[in-house]
Amino acid sequence: MAGNNNTLEIVKAAAAAAVSRRAQNPVILDLRKLDCFTDYFAIFSGISDVQVEGISEAVLEELEENWNQTPWHREGTNKADWILLDYVDFVVHIFIDESRSYYNLERLWAEAPHIQLPEMDTLPTIDEPEVYDEDEVVLGLVSAEEGEQV
Repeated sequence: MAGNNNTLEIVKAAAAAAVSRRAQNPVILDLRKLDCFTDYFAIFSGISDVQVEGISEAVLEELEENWNQTPWHREGTNKADWILLDYVDFVVHIFIDESRSYYNLERLWAEAPHIQLPEMDTLPTIDEPEVYDEDEVVLGLVSAEEGEQV
């Protein structure tokens, strides 16, 4: 693949957008030295089909608005256990945890080096409960019963 010089920066922007929607286990695989149809895979997990769709939308918005990138092909939006966004030079895979374990792309492409994701470890994970102050509950920014954002 010819991939322009900022392809990796675009992939990292996709990763940041995914993590902003609480994507789990973000991985970028560098496939440039392997016999592959693309330069990079970006792989993420979500815990529900709604979250997988939200991660997908965040990636689509980030790449279209800030990088002028639209996917050449999209798959999986009807049954959101695996959404694939093919940008030719890179492919974004967003899985529900069980599907990611089943397809195990990291094992299939085990020879591919992993790209370090900058500052991603500072973002909270799903296992960490968020604390909301009383004003957020009163203003309706979060649900008082569930403690979730509205």
